[in-house]
Amino acid sequence: MTITLLGSHDGVEVIWHRLKQFGLMGFNPASAAPPFEVMTLTRGILRVAYENEVQIVEPGATILMTPVRGDVCIIALEDAEFVYATSKPMFKTYKDGVEHFHGLATEIAQKDGYTASHCERIRKYSVLIGCHLGLSARELLSLSCGALFHDIGKIQIPDEILRKPGRLTPEEFDIMKMHTIYGRDMMTSPSNPFLHIGSTVAEQHHERYDGSGYPYGLRGEEIYLPAAIVAVVDSYDAMTSQRPYQRPKSKKEAIEEIKTLRGKLYDPRVVDAFLKVVNTFDDL
Repeated sequence: MTITLLGSHDGVEVIWHRLKQFGLMGFNPASAAPPFEVMTLTRGILRVAYENEVQIVEPGATILMTPVRGDVCIIALEDAEFVYATSKPMFKTYKDGVEHFHGLATEIAQKDGYTASHCERIRKYSVLIGCHLGLSARELLSLSCGALFHDIGKIQIPDEILRKPGRLTPEEFDIMKMHTIYGRDMMTSPSNPFLHIGSTVAEQHHERYDGSGYPYGLRGEEIYLPAAIVAVVDSYDAMTSQRPYQRPKSKKEAIEEIKTLRGKLYDPRVVDAFLKVVNTFDDL
């Protein structure tokens, strides 16, 4: 997201937004008197999910969002620009939030030895699958945030374990598995007030459909669906990425492995949606 404050007067702010393809922003119901909020799309196409309803918005459309009584999730289906006006000062909150999010994502990626684009790839691929599965606005917000920060708990894993080039010992693997719990706790901390919505994804993204995952050994549809989506996408990206301890699989090899593990490690609903959209990943 790129944002610019166009003007401010008497408590009203007019903000210009640019969302890259599959960029996302969201709104939650106001806890106090709801602000006046309106947006006008000038370029691109937006997918606007309000609770369980979905609307596709094209240039020239104006959306009035007062009062917001449920979660709203806005996704750019292609690069989009829009003007957003609100009676509640929001620009500094947006600016600080965007900078904080990207700083955290970069720290996670560098700690884990990935390029800084890894977390954003996981987020975009996951959101694409979530849209295909018809997730609600709140589930999409949870999915986007959780996918971007699914590995935030690795910040607390010692480097000698996280970056070990060979196989981990059972004791080291037990420590590694704790990153899911650390991630959940970090995302529900008062120091990260905007991350709590994705905490269950961070906690469960290593659970597996047959119960062989961690930290709880959840099975089937006990696993939170956004977390099950990240499980597939994260595995695919890991398979096809260059890592110090493994050669990358080809895209075809990775897809075949995920198909083979459908209903075993991975939720069949997610695998079926993944197979329908995976060929578009390279275009994102």
